[in-house]
Amino acid sequence: MGKSVNLAIIGSGVVGSAYINQLINSKSKITFNVIYFAKNSKDAIYNQDYKPINLSNWKSQSYKPILNLDELIKYLHNSPKPTILIDNTSNEIIANNYPNFLKAGISIATPNKKAFSSSLKLWDEIFEAAEQDENGLVYHESSVGAGLPIIGPLKDLVETGDKVETIEGIFSGTLSYIFNEYSTTEESNVKFSDIVKKAKKLGYTEPDPRDDLNGLDVARKVTILARISGFKVENPTSFPVESLIPKQLENVQTSEEFLEKLSQYDDQIQKLKDEAFAKNQVLRFIGKVDNLNNKVSVEIGKYSFDHPFASLKGSDNVIAIKTNRYPNPLIIQGAGAGSEVTAHGVLADTIKIAERIAK
Repeated sequence: MGKSVNLAIIGSGVVGSAYINQLINSKSKITFNVIYFAKNSKDAIYNQDYKPINLSNWKSQSYKPILNLDELIKYLHNSPKPTILIDNTSNEIIANNYPNFLKAGISIATPNKKAFSSSLKLWDEIFEAAEQDENGLVYHESSVGAGLPIIGPLKDLVETGDKVETIEGIFSGTLSYIFNEYSTTEESNVKFSDIVKKAKKLGYTEPDPRDDLNGLDVARKVTILARISGFKVENPTSFPVESLIPKQLENVQTSEEFLEKLSQYDDQIQKLKDEAFAKNQVLRFIGKVDNLNNKVSVEIGKYSFDHPFASLKGSDNVIAIKTNRYPNPLIIQGAGAGSEVTAHGVLADTIKIAERIAK
């Protein structure tokens, strides 16, 4: 008999659906028994006797009401095999309960940024709880850069005694696309507001583009990397975050009205673009952790035409990590958004945990 673990999966949105498909096709030698599956905040499938459920036809199965979080923790804690919670949501209430899952010996694999980028208190509670039970492991590679190998290698550097000097990068697929189209090494007359509208039409932005343009998503990712590198960041609003939303449009009611009026403020960012271009530079929206100067920031940066950030294409992310061992930065680049790559990151974390706890 090979090794096996039990899984509890929450969420069947774009990432959750992709995760289920990838799990079914996994090449891992470990057997994954799904004992609980919550399709959404109301409907779940599970058996009181922990008999595995078949997810190949999950869309057409009959569901019953979900277990509340306390009931779920108790159910998973009593599981006859080691158990991993797969949280494929961005739900804050579930994130706040991670310490309770971990204390009960339930491991976690998740792309949920809120757990790791909210208060420093929650961050400390999560990792202190993980130390209390050898089966309570927590992996969250996909909380930054989807499936890109950023968190794992950064943790390896820190844990082997390397000193992180700076982390600098383009962490938003949406803002990567917008700036790669807007500010290029060739002269262009394209307007910022038109690129934002195009990005929304292509499905690159959130339903309300202001959720991308306010910089908070990047701030959350920077908070996570800063904390891993040893920087005690209190929360994602405790350092300077440049918003791309004009002050006058911060309080407009709808995203439609915002997009309609955005063109009135194109001149503000156009001036920055022209000044950069005159110096052979492009604009990029970046997050930066500067351990040498004790600073964290999210802002528009200017980069020379020959800089790696200037040649970025599409919606790729790129991260440069400079350490004592890597004075020439370690560069990680690739698709940093999308359901398939995000699900791949979560499944890879699931397998890593299973390799440590499976019986």
